[in-house]
Amino acid sequence: MHARNSFFSTWNRLGAWMIAVGLVLLCAGVLNAQDDRRDRPDHPYGNGNSEDRQESRENGVSAGGQWMEFRNEDPMTAAKRVRFELPANNNSEDGDDQARIILYCTDGKMNLADFRPNIRLGRPDWPGFWGQPQMRVRVRTDDHHDDHNWNWVNGHFLSMDKGTTRELIGAHLFRVEFRTPEGPKIAEFSPGGLDLSLVRNACGLEPKKP
Repeated sequence: MHARNSFFSTWNRLGAWMIAVGLVLLCAGVLNAQDDRRDRPDHPYGNGNSEDRQESRENGVSAGGQWMEFRNEDPMTAAKRVRFELPANNNSEDGDDQARIILYCTDGKMNLADFRPNIRLGRPDWPGFWGQPQMRVRVRTDDHHDDHNWNWVNGHFLSMDKGTTRELIGAHLFRVEFRTPEGPKIAEFSPGGLDLSLVRNACGLEPKKP
């Protein structure tokens, strides 16, 4: 009887483990699919390559300071899409473009806030609550610094949390220390001068002190 109970107990543990692994793989697949859709040429925000960024810069307008604003409308749903871009002060070592922070908003709400370093990211540190890969970064906002776990997307960019995004739009100095295969790097931004009313109306964001 004891052996039979032990047999069923082992199978129960194995079943729970297989379910947990399945959920992790499912979440990873969803994240990869989302990134693949974002990298497609027909994605409403573009695929992030140099040609798209060049076209975006030609069509954008100043949002104050070093920020640029880009607007478009979904031809089928009439959704109002707004994108805010902030280039880094220091150029990438592996390309002719700068790292940048991009805020994506639709119909008055923020959808995404991406940190795009323009160089290959190091491997993620651990999975998040839903199994998504994450990287530990150190962020400095003016005189305050803190550590965050940002979602790691295919080694190309990190998804910022909403709290840090709110601190960013109200800051004058913003730095991100992240890992690459060659070691840690720091990207520095100057977010001061942003017209906060534009971000409030387009994204529903208000600045927050760290």
